[in-house]
Amino acid sequence: MRAAAAAATSSFPCSYREMSSSSLLSFRCSPSPSPSLISFSSSKTLTLTLTRSWSSNTKSSFQGIRIQTPPSSSLGRNQSSSVKMMAKREEEMKEIRTKTTDEINEEIVDLKGELFMLRLQKSQRNEFKSSEFRRMRKRVARMLTVRRERELEEGINKRLSRKLDREWKKNVVVRPPPSLRKMQEEQKAAEAEKAS
Repeated sequence: MRAAAAAATSSFPCSYREMSSSSLLSFRCSPSPSPSLISFSSSKTLTLTLTRSWSSNTKSSFQGIRIQTPPSSSLGRNQSSSVKMMAKREEEMKEIRTKTTDEINEEIVDLKGELFMLRLQKSQRNEFKSSEFRRMRKRVARMLTVRRERELEEGINKRLSRKLDREWKKNVVVRPPPSLRKMQEEQKAAEAEKAS
């Protein structure tokens, strides 16, 4: 981008300076007898074209400004993928709302145990799906949101909600997460096969 600005300053009587780290440039041009066109582009952001005309009476007047945005493919995710993600999120919220508060609390405990197991696998440098971190954290957050919505419907204020949450955490029965239970069952089945 600096190269484009330098090229603009070499062909026109202009000076430029960088405004911020987000690659914004400020152009200042001196009067010229002929109309001048300043154009620079960045592959990541947009193309900006300024057209100036100079007359003997006035210092400058803008004839126009044209801003071209990059094609949608370079902006990251497509709109269709974001629509699909929103649809999945809505389905998941409907599924969570069908559960009772006790079932939600049980699943929160299981998911937090699974997150702990993932952290252990990461620290031991075992194979694991890194996308599971985000998926589980989002699911826990959605469940806590539904639980808080129900508390608001019952008229429980924030202070009482925190008190109930602390009491619930004290009474949580610590148990192995589902993946660890499944591994233990598989080990017991393998040992039973060896014994028989």
